Amino acid sequence: MNTTIKDSISLLLQQHGVTHFGWTKLSRPLSMDMYAQWIHENHQADMDYLKSHLNQKENSQLFKKAHSAIVFCIPYFPHPWPDDHKMSSTIALYAQGKDYHHEIPKKIAPIIKDLKSHFMNDEFELYTDSAPILERDLAYRAGLGWIGKNTCLIHPKRGSLFFIAEIYTTLELENENPWSPDFCGSCNKCIEACPTQALTAPRKLEPNKCISYWTIESKNVAPETLRPYFKDWLFGCDICQTVCPWNQKHLKQRVTAFEEVLREEKIKELHWILTSSRKSLFRFFANTPLARAAGWKLQRNAIVVATNQSYGELIPVIQPFIKDEKLSELANWSLSILKSDSSL
Repeated sequence: MNTTIKDSISLLLQQHGVTHFGWTKLSRPLSMDMYAQWIHENHQADMDYLKSHLNQKENSQLFKKAHSAIVFCIPYFPHPWPDDHKMSSTIALYAQGKDYHHEIPKKIAPIIKDLKSHFMNDEFELYTDSAPILERDLAYRAGLGWIGKNTCLIHPKRGSLFFIAEIYTTLELENENPWSPDFCGSCNKCIEACPTQALTAPRKLEPNKCISYWTIESKNVAPETLRPYFKDWLFGCDICQTVCPWNQKHLKQRVTAFEEVLREEKIKELHWILTSSRKSLFRFFANTPLARAAGWKLQRNAIVVATNQSYGELIPVIQPFIKDEKLSELANWSLSILKSDSSL
């Protein structure tokens, strides 16, 4: 790759406050065979879009003229886009702020504008998360970390608490840095810490057992046998990342993020979720990642949390869900446990 182009891109990105980045040629993903086998074994659960996107992920059909990708990692701890809606309930760290799907394009748009002014004969297109791209594979090829046993991209200095985004471009860019070696070693903390044993082997995730899947993606209610393991997770789960030694130094810098929240505050919040209309919940969380579950899914999650935490005070607001088409079984399960606890 031309050194002048490399230096120009690096300087430009640093001027925009981006310090964790790289680039790579667009080619068939290194993990494609493993991913295809994972799909073949139906591990995508009811996320059918993962199967329908298989061919696009293999052949990089999003932007046919693109030759390369400039890849970014943007830390979300502490969250770069704090949200006014402070939640007492336990939610994944990435969701404790505004929706990155909206915010990352705002951050990258000025970068693309400058790239176009520097390279007027080339084209640039931004993607993040929602596009059919194996992003962790792309970031690995760009030298931004290795794929850990928890399936996350991990960097030895930056951990794994970051978003990934990429700019596809017609520029010819090659990664001149060697790929990051695997530093997981013999450590299995993520696998051992997963309460539902969703990590069935190193780098192999079973969504049908994953708390994040059941509290965000799934269109169904989790099996009764799994529910107690969700504890107080209202949206997502960070356990396989927070136990990772490569994230420990980052987490210790913000101990307050894990301070115990008063029981009364959590009960009040769950009461609000369970008594609000589903449309109002969606409107309230519209600019946050929780919008993905806002509505009946968030009420589903709230019932599970209330049950696991023995919040008997919420029995009156769970009772009406017995007549709910989607949540009737869950409400009955919850009430039988909460009433039993209250009688002790």
